[in-house]
Amino acid sequence: MPTPVALSNPPPRHPRHTFGSRSVELVGESAAVRRVDELIRRAASADGGVLITAEPGVAVESIAYEIHARGRGSRGPYVTVECQNGDAARIDRLLCGATDAPPDSDLETVSSDSRVASARGGTLYLRDIIDLPAAVQAKLARIVRDDQVLIDGVAVALSWRLVASSAPSIDADVQAHRFRLDLCRRVSTTRIDLPSLRERPEDVPAIAIRLLEDICQPRRTAPRTFTNAALALVGAISWPGNVAELRAALERVVADSDDEVIQIEHLLPVLRLQAPAASATPLGNLRDARLKFEREYVTSVLQHYGWRMADAARALGMQRPNLYRKARQLGIPLMRATE
Repeated sequence: MPTPVALSNPPPRHPRHTFGSRSVELVGESAAVRRVDELIRRAASADGGVLITAEPGVAVESIAYEIHARGRGSRGPYVTVECQNGDAARIDRLLCGATDAPPDSDLETVSSDSRVASARGGTLYLRDIIDLPAAVQAKLARIVRDDQVLIDGVAVALSWRLVASSAPSIDADVQAHRFRLDLCRRVSTTRIDLPSLRERPEDVPAIAIRLLEDICQPRRTAPRTFTNAALALVGAISWPGNVAELRAALERVVADSDDEVIQIEHLLPVLRLQAPAASATPLGNLRDARLKFEREYVTSVLQHYGWRMADAARALGMQRPNLYRKARQLGIPLMRATE
């Protein structure tokens, strides 16, 4: 029976970024988000490691904490380690502490103030695990394999869960021998590939509503709402920066206006700031630019609603006959339109 070891100055139990009681990445009804929710349920009920892959801007840590909160070790500590931007010595000191391994022991040695020791009985979350230096990867692989370490010379069971996140390129890193295959296998008993917003566009309006609530609550401002047209515009954008980009845009909207109803004119300045730089010599006059924007916007809304004119007209706040008329004026072909 391992001897309990006291921990000194354990790190915070909760992640820095949470989005209410449930991860913002789980908002929506798409097949993609239902699949992620099911994988989280399975991971939380099992004991193996969990690997989460995602593009930049996805709220990965909220998913890691969701797994912790739903699991058997939810009453234990939740410890995070950023693996980026650290040399091998610093990362090794953070994870394992300052120790001298006994020459006759097969177990890795860690100090009581290390992140590994602090996570006993809970969850250790490693963000961007593919950035771990090779020597630290080897040490962590042995720790995960044994589920035991030496603390102050005493063998101690960790009884923890290891959750790690990485870019989707981790498979290429394993094949190129930049990341250890044995560590990847142990940490990915369950693998969750989080979808980008462009892969689940039907969820974007609901996510925007949720983010708007989360932004307004800490500011103690009046609740904000979207007009149907503004929400349709938000849903028609691909958001390559994912939830982080969408959140930043909405934070700017809230900061720039006290209006309780967000309309298209509130969004346009923010979206223009995020657009690619314009050419040095603008082509066309203001009327041409307005028509170009209207054409692109109406086309985006039609595409978002699968060219269903009734739904698109409702989102745009206009009658269906007027939408047909507007589409003809803007030169938008409607051969694909269906009811």
